[in-house]
Amino acid sequence: MIQIRGLIKQYGLNPVLRGVDLHVPAGEFVTLVGPNGAGKSTLMRIVATLLKPTAGEVKIGGWLMPQNSGRVRRHIGLVSHQTLLYGDLTAAENLQFFAKLYRLDNSDDRVAEALKRVGLAARQRDAVRTFSRGMMQRLTLARATLHEPDVLLLDEPYTGLDQDASALLDDLLRRESAKGRTILMITHDLVHGLNLCDRVAILSRGKIAQEVASGEVTGAEFLDIYAAQTGRKAGMTKANG
Repeated sequence: MIQIRGLIKQYGLNPVLRGVDLHVPAGEFVTLVGPNGAGKSTLMRIVATLLKPTAGEVKIGGWLMPQNSGRVRRHIGLVSHQTLLYGDLTAAENLQFFAKLYRLDNSDDRVAEALKRVGLAARQRDAVRTFSRGMMQRLTLARATLHEPDVLLLDEPYTGLDQDASALLDDLLRRESAKGRTILMITHDLVHGLNLCDRVAILSRGKIAQEVASGEVTGAEFLDIYAAQTGRKAGMTKANG
């Protein structure tokens, strides 16, 4: 579903991605980890069609990017550092707005189902500015999946969430994965990311240093692999950026 070959991104003379190769088959959940400055968010923005690469090839569903960005955007759901929600609108009004952007049929039913799915049906008439960080993140996921995208992209969706909110998000992501969505997620929590996904890709020095199937290693073993590939001290559970 997502195929990346020889991806390069430079800002002036500063190389960020130095030839990334990564394949995420349809229905697979891949977690992307790496130290600060490795290029994780840059890679995600390119896959999300928000940024053009300097060189290399990116295909989504067989469509070559960025030439066919307009064709694939409706098949992508993005959860990034910005919620893209409007604080003065209610939860339902926010989703209705995005339903109109995607020209969805039966928008009332879709919005009601999306709010129920993320546990916000009881708060659908409340202004989003009154929501907690966890509630806003749940609504953001509802917004990102409202149009039933084939690909779900998440850039550090757990940032700022407490333990209860994180557990709710875990459940939501497992359900989305069970539906067969292709998921690419960036997280700074290494073991948590390992436990959620099918496979982890370690991005270091602008390249994919190693890929690890989640069922083949323990958390401790993965931390050792991560430390060896990135130079981070073994035993750390987080990689910032």
